[in-house]
Amino acid sequence: MPEQDVAEQGCTAQRFVERLEQHRSAEELAKIQRYFRSGEGEYGAGDVFLGVRMGQVFALSAEFVDMPLAEIETLLESPVHEARAGAVKIMAKQASARTATEERRRELYELYLRRIDRIDNWDLVDLGAWDVVGRHLADKPRHVLDELARSTDVWERRTAILSTLFFVRRGELDDTFRVAAALCGDDHDLVHKAVGGVLREAGKKDRARLLAFLDEHAAAIPPTALRYATAHFDADERAHYRGLRRTGRA
Repeated sequence: MPEQDVAEQGCTAQRFVERLEQHRSAEELAKIQRYFRSGEGEYGAGDVFLGVRMGQVFALSAEFVDMPLAEIETLLESPVHEARAGAVKIMAKQASARTATEERRRELYELYLRRIDRIDNWDLVDLGAWDVVGRHLADKPRHVLDELARSTDVWERRTAILSTLFFVRRGELDDTFRVAAALCGDDHDLVHKAVGGVLREAGKKDRARLLAFLDEHAAAIPPTALRYATAHFDADERAHYRGLRRTGRA
């Protein structure tokens, strides 16, 4: 169905937000506000929340999965966090659909990178990076990931490493280890967590290669990234790599 017809039938950003409003909850809002005052959530300072459970946001995203690209961008422009989460979830659903065309995946990829200023929290990056960015790059040169890893924008750097999860799940690990090495000296904990988490997943595919990476880079890896990367190791192995980091020997 043409995008104009879809929009005319109510698959619009405005209608999505109206539906969100119907599911807002004071109790949920209180939970979100407590969460976004500490821990990972502190990076949501200044965000507007309605108080809608993410499960409900995702359910609405499934209903609005045919939303036209222009309407998705309008939804991204919303000050409401749940609306932007819905926009990225819709993008991920469209990109991962079996019926998605190469053109559509390219359009979604370009929208993600062009409006990454609105994909401005760790959870929003996590909703779309591998399905929108990684999936599009699956059969293409991936130098854009190196450019993103060098960015001054934390969300671009987090996108760089998390996009490689799409490749990891196919057993392709080169990009993960290359980008992780480039981000070893990063100064942001939300990048550290992403690097460590993706390294851990890569290690499940090739443990020997993860160990070799840690042997070379443990001294430079931030403590949080190292903790995440070695979470599935036994106590002695974790202590070994913590020791390498403390002594600077790797």
